[in-house]
Amino acid sequence: METIHRVVVGDARQLSSVDDASVELVVTSPPYPMIEMWDDLFTDLEPSIGDALESGNGRAAFEAMHAQLDQVWDELERVLVDGGIACINVGDATRTLDDSFRVYPNHARILEAFEARGFDPLPDVLWRKPTNSTAKFMGSGTLPPNAYVTLEHEYVLLFRKGGDRRSFEPGADRRYEAAFFWEERNRWFTDVWTDVRGELQALEFDGADAESDRAADLRDRSAAYPLEIPYRLISMYSAYGDTVLDPFWGTGTTTLAAMCAGRDSIGVELEETFLEVFDDRVDGVPALSRSIGRARLDRHQTFVADRRAAGKPPQYDATHYDTSVVTKMERDIRFREVTGVADLEDGAGYRLTHEPLTIDSAE
Repeated sequence: METIHRVVVGDARQLSSVDDASVELVVTSPPYPMIEMWDDLFTDLEPSIGDALESGNGRAAFEAMHAQLDQVWDELERVLVDGGIACINVGDATRTLDDSFRVYPNHARILEAFEARGFDPLPDVLWRKPTNSTAKFMGSGTLPPNAYVTLEHEYVLLFRKGGDRRSFEPGADRRYEAAFFWEERNRWFTDVWTDVRGELQALEFDGADAESDRAADLRDRSAAYPLEIPYRLISMYSAYGDTVLDPFWGTGTTTLAAMCAGRDSIGVELEETFLEVFDDRVDGVPALSRSIGRARLDRHQTFVADRRAAGKPPQYDATHYDTSVVTKMERDIRFREVTGVADLEDGAGYRLTHEPLTIDSAE
């Protein structure tokens, strides 16, 4: 099996390189309006945003920033297939402007934007991001009533395009082999993920640009969501052969997850410098993809052993692995590992070769 992963330098407000109804899943994390590190980006896109911030008009700046994101959501409505899923990772913002402190509810504004475009909202997910803990807003310290809650969670907002779910031919291998284990379903499809943690990433820039202002700026905003988040979402909401789009590509974490999950992907990124440092991540994909598949199998083996010890042994045998499973739908699970990585002929991405993950001995 081969997968194709394209990375385009461009503006997500105009996804001209992506055909209509050609994407089954979107997994992305946009720049968060009213987070100070993104002010310059939004102001470059719309100068009136800088004016609003300068004058202390937070409400106007908030709405103008989201107006830029709205243009991306228009494009997602165009490129997603009917029944396709959009997963938007976003956090709310707290900020003081004109001596007034308040929260700016990014998740609520994005929810409204997708509903206005005909998407059906699905139950969302909260995950804790403790890397935010260095920016606590204490207000009056330990005295009531003017202290403020610290924001240490983010949302994964989930939307389906149109009212109908995607359909597959009966017994489709690409769907059944992409199944997840019963215990993974119970852990993943809950509305609070307590087993995922935020992470900070350090990017290395080589050559003359290493000390440039642009490199420093990119390094400052290189924190990405953990690989577990896009990998989990891709496993939950797509099948083998599907294409995953990330219009705010950044450090390429969604593409990395798609590679390990055996899906095609498209990434769109304004800053070409990010693409220059991604090759090192791709080099490690063969080992990473195998380790992820092995870890999932190892966790499942532990689950099976614990279930047997509790007197509730699973009743079915897996087809491709020496293990038991709880439901019939799990029997054909088959992980993929990357065995070859090559650049695309036009240099705008990667072609990966995948083989079924095999286990040398019974576990």
